[in-house]
Amino acid sequence: MKKCINLLLLLVTAAVTVQAQQLYEPRNIRNAFENGTRSRTGDPGPRYWQNKGRYDIHVTVNPPSPVVYGRENITYINNSPNVLKNLVLDLICNDHKPQSPRSGYVSKDYLASGVVIDTLIINGQTVPYNNDRGTVGAVKLPSPLASKDSLQMQISWHYELSVESGREGIIDSTTYFMAYYYPRVAVYDDYNGWNMLEHTGRVEFYNDFNDYRVAVKVPKNFVVWGTGNLLNAGEVLQPEYAARLKKSYSSDSCMHIATKAEMLAGKVTQQQEWNTWKFSYDHIPDVALGLSNHYVWDAGSAVVDSTTRRRASMQAAYNDTAYDFRHSVRFGQTALSLFSHQWPGVAYPYPVMTAFQGYADMEYPMMVNDGSVGQELDFAQLLQDHEMAHTYFPFYMGINESRYAFMDEGWATTFEYLAGIVEKGKEKADDFYRQFRVAHYIGNPSTEEDQPIITMSNQVSGDGYSVNSYGKASLSYLALKDLLGDKLFRKCLHAYMDKWHGKHPIPWDYFNSFSTAAGQDLNWFWQNWYFSNHYIDLKLSGVTQKGKTVALSIANEGGFAIPFDVVITYVDGSKATVHQTPAVWKKNQRQLQLTLPANKVVAGVTLEGNLFMDATPGNNSWASKH
Repeated sequence: MKKCINLLLLLVTAAVTVQAQQLYEPRNIRNAFENGTRSRTGDPGPRYWQNKGRYDIHVTVNPPSPVVYGRENITYINNSPNVLKNLVLDLICNDHKPQSPRSGYVSKDYLASGVVIDTLIINGQTVPYNNDRGTVGAVKLPSPLASKDSLQMQISWHYELSVESGREGIIDSTTYFMAYYYPRVAVYDDYNGWNMLEHTGRVEFYNDFNDYRVAVKVPKNFVVWGTGNLLNAGEVLQPEYAARLKKSYSSDSCMHIATKAEMLAGKVTQQQEWNTWKFSYDHIPDVALGLSNHYVWDAGSAVVDSTTRRRASMQAAYNDTAYDFRHSVRFGQTALSLFSHQWPGVAYPYPVMTAFQGYADMEYPMMVNDGSVGQELDFAQLLQDHEMAHTYFPFYMGINESRYAFMDEGWATTFEYLAGIVEKGKEKADDFYRQFRVAHYIGNPSTEEDQPIITMSNQVSGDGYSVNSYGKASLSYLALKDLLGDKLFRKCLHAYMDKWHGKHPIPWDYFNSFSTAAGQDLNWFWQNWYFSNHYIDLKLSGVTQKGKTVALSIANEGGFAIPFDVVITYVDGSKATVHQTPAVWKKNQRQLQLTLPANKVVAGVTLEGNLFMDATPGNNSWASKH
């Protein structure tokens, strides 16, 4: 009987232990696991699905007119198990309408009339559309769309580019950057249904993986740069410039495809009244484009796959007054190589990357729109690295940025830092990371900044959004890298990316995938970093030397499981540094008793977090009274 009672107690204890390790799962996420669309091993579930569109887009742009005219044919495929009675359209450029909800103040030049859908035809039937909408609009279907069936849509629309360019808009009177310029079907997914969040200008985006064919009609002398493969260079460029572009695809050096003088002289493009530039790419979450009749055009390439020797084209389009952009191709070639071969160590998946000079400091598939910072080349390189790093998150991995921005901004910040170590050296990269990514967060006592990272991005604002998405998220990834070691961390990262690229991972897929690949229960770490109100603050409570050891009492006042160094200074002036990984906090995340070897008389001890900046560094040191 006693044995049975003891066995029962063991089972109950085990059950409590397992239960204590379970992460919070919102009802919709738990339903996804129970429905088999996702699994707690981190794999897509046996019933995983995602919907898809095929877009054939035609736009006409005639600078200096700000009005863009477009028409598109969409095949929308319902892979879900559900019958859809409605569709939801994203009209992101309606963010410029005066009455649209926004996260902050905008100037008059940012405001515009918004997107006007002129005609909407679904399966051959004209459907009325009320243009008095924000950035999201539901449409009742003429007849329900069955599971595993598809429908055809034809949309014609027009809209006015804003005078003030942000993520998109007018750069100058004959230079435009166009993003989110076409009506698209919003995401309908397995854990949330239709994505109905309004685009308020702060949170970012969430799109299906679609196939795109894009035709851009512009007057002669305008060059168009866009997402995807340029299909008809010979039709839109003069032979010499088409040949230069082709040569750049295998060039290790930066080539001038077209100078400003050549652009203004009308030498670059074919001289018919209009040219139509054609681009295409499949299974990608969005497309963007830029155009100008006077931007300099540079290009080169980089090997992104050492096995196949596949190259990617690196291009830059900029005003010739932008000193930093003269280095964009070189910066980009370095970044493409680093991202492909070091971190994340996944070959750049696309054929081209274009750095376009604008104002947004923003990423798009195969394009970045960055402002010029003049002579500040170190910052220019870091800025471009960060936006290019977004290739992997959220584009290769279809992150829901609208809700979980830490899943892409945190990774881009991390890859930016790891690239910076190679480009600038560790000391310089560390210093920049501390000052640009951490100091503001840890030096500000705002309670909003200590909201859990898992908090949905659309539910925090200001510094709370920035800190959760960038600094704290990146620190969590770097802490995990320190915990696992580079080899295992890389294995886990690649396992996660292999499972979920081209799909829609959510935080629990990331958590579960890493735990499975690591072969260990990491829920204690996820709970500590993502589901808590912790911050960074260690306290050295006591130091005692006994013989050839020194005993430390350390309080984790802030709570985060961070790595740190113990720096021991001896009376003879010599020092010893002992690194501690976040594993030391697994059993007790608030108190740590640490015994270290000390072969000489200790004069002082300091806890150093390096990137993990301490909120109260004044209590991180101890000095002997002798």
